[in-house]
Amino acid sequence: MSSNRRIALTGFMGVGKSSVARHLSNMCGVRRVDLDSFIETAEGRQIAEILDSDGEPAYRVIESNALAKLLETDAAPILSLGGGTWMFEKNRDLLRDSGYTALWLEASFEQCWLNIVFSRKTRPLARDRASAERLFIERQKTYCLAEWHFIVRPEMTSMEIARQIREEFFD
Repeated sequence: MSSNRRIALTGFMGVGKSSVARHLSNMCGVRRVDLDSFIETAEGRQIAEILDSDGEPAYRVIESNALAKLLETDAAPILSLGGGTWMFEKNRDLLRDSGYTALWLEASFEQCWLNIVFSRKTRPLARDRASAERLFIERQKTYCLAEWHFIVRPEMTSMEIARQIREEFFD
C-alpha cells in the first residue's frame, strides 16, 4: 500500500466496514482504526448505551469530536466509520482535509439487514426492519458523495472485498 494513501470506509450498518478494514489492514501491513471502537474506548460505554441514554443528537456530537481527535492524533491509513458518520458535512470535510479518500461499500438493504439480524452487536437505530429500511434509503443520498464506490455482491466475503479494494486502490 502506498504510504501516503488513506482510506475511510463508509456505508450502511451491517455492510461489513469493520471486517473489510481488518482484512485490508492485514493484507497491506498497515494500521487501521475503527471509529466506533475508538468512541467506545474513549467514552467507556458501548455505542448502543450512548444512543439509548444520551440520544442520537448527543451521540453525533461525541462522534464528530472523536473523529476530529482521531484525525489529529492517530490517523491510521485505514479508517472504518460508523454508518452515520458520513452523513454530516463537518465529518466529510474533516476526512478530506486529513487526506482520506472515502470509499462507499454499497450493498442491498437485504444484505445489510441479514447481517444486522445475525450480528452480536446491538443496533439501536435498526431495532426493526421498517425503521432500518427507512434509514437505509435516507442515507443512500449521502453515501454517494464518497469519492469511490464499491458494490458488495451477496456472495462476496469481507476478505474478497478487501482483496479487490487493495488491488484497485493500492497496488
